[in-house]
Amino acid sequence: MSKRPWGYQPLPERPEPTWSLHPDTHAVRTGLARSGFGETSEALYLNSGFTYGSAEQAADSFVDEVDHFVYGRFANPTIAMFEQRLAAIEGAEFCVGTGSGMSAMFAAIACLVKSGDRVVASAAMFSSCYVVLTEILPKWGVSIELVKGNDPHDWARALAKPTVAVFIETPSNPMLEVVDIQMVSDLAHKVGATVIVDNVMASPVLQKPLQLGADVVMYSATKHIDGQGRVLAGAILGSFSYINEKLNPFIRHTGPSLSPFNAWVLVKSLETMSMRVERMNSNAQIIAEFLETKSAIKTVRYPGLKSHPDFDIAMKQMTGGGTTIGIEFTGGKSEVFAFMNALRVIDISNNLGDSKSLITHPASTTHRRLTPEIQAEMGITGSVLRLSVGLEHSSDLLKDIEQALT
Repeated sequence: MSKRPWGYQPLPERPEPTWSLHPDTHAVRTGLARSGFGETSEALYLNSGFTYGSAEQAADSFVDEVDHFVYGRFANPTIAMFEQRLAAIEGAEFCVGTGSGMSAMFAAIACLVKSGDRVVASAAMFSSCYVVLTEILPKWGVSIELVKGNDPHDWARALAKPTVAVFIETPSNPMLEVVDIQMVSDLAHKVGATVIVDNVMASPVLQKPLQLGADVVMYSATKHIDGQGRVLAGAILGSFSYINEKLNPFIRHTGPSLSPFNAWVLVKSLETMSMRVERMNSNAQIIAEFLETKSAIKTVRYPGLKSHPDFDIAMKQMTGGGTTIGIEFTGGKSEVFAFMNALRVIDISNNLGDSKSLITHPASTTHRRLTPEIQAEMGITGSVLRLSVGLEHSSDLLKDIEQALT
């Protein structure tokens, strides 16, 4: 048998801090699993399988009687680092990484429902989420009811019938509608429903749904968490009972796995997430206030503006308005396209939550799959743009918008 490579020495255990760490410290330190090489950066484990010291250890590993990695589809050391780190930042008991944000959204709900069950959801949401809820799940015999706005009576009426799960996207994509998480969670729990919050637009930095009463939080980790246009990923966070009893059996057998390389990128991205999101949020606030002064702009939808219809709720449950702005022009589609084509710094792209500022026309891109009637109900018209504000200096973004408007 060959000896261990040069420089490999098992590291002694260091005592854990005796105080509660700040989320920014968790973002750098939690989940760090150094090998015997003592590497500073987190190691990247690309292997798909694992070996065992004995047949007995293999058998015990498959019934979870010993802590041992079994297969890359189930768990991996690099993926585990990402999951533990994000869970610590979020304040969740457990986290499961997935291959994309939509696989996270689908798995978070699908693991709970069966034919005859019922799901209640906020009416404003990303188009793919809408398709999952209103087209795919009904094929399974799951009924769906959508609720507009924040009227407690409307939510109570929807939850008067037996409900298994409640899905909330807040703020919504692309019109930044805000749902009162605490209010909906309180009503949902009275009927025993599990509350799932899509927290993509706010990010773990600006909103903590679990602290507001939600049971489960899901992310497209592509946005904000990576936030640099490199990898696709998703994440689902919740309690031990939800993850262990509901989600993991579904994930293990359906296989929406996160790749180790993407997990490694995300582990490094988490170290700077707070700084990036705070800068992007600051830029977005400046730009939203600027846009409100322009005659070419009919309305600006940004939770950090007092003109937002749910400003008070947003400020109660968020620490900032976010990084994305919904913009409705006074002109039509041709004027909107002319504005987009005149931009020199801001890129045209359907992504969001990126270090680069990105703009898209939802009606013809991200929400094109929806009928004109559904788009209209969500406030999406040919005059609407979604601006995801990045890390550029705000002065350059303002100049770019100004010259494109004129």
